[in-house]
Amino acid sequence: MAGTHSLGIDRIACDGYGLCAELLPELVGLDEWGFPIVGAAPLTGQALGHARRAVAACPALALRLDRAPDRTPDRQSPQRT
Repeated sequence: MAGTHSLGIDRIACDGYGLCAELLPELVGLDEWGFPIVGAAPLTGQALGHARRAVAACPALALRLDRAPDRTPDRQSPQRT
């Protein structure tokens, strides 16, 4: 699944403004102290576009898009028998 992304949070940088939860209520919830909780589900299509806007709007620059690693097999390493 090359090119998939997921939301990530820098918990140290996050100040708990909650703007991410306002912009992406379907992907971001808030804990009892107002800090974001995100799932690990991959983002595609329209959700990815909304996530990009939320990342750009984060006042603490704590929200980020993480790219999932490419899961294609390494063709350069020979198989051992």
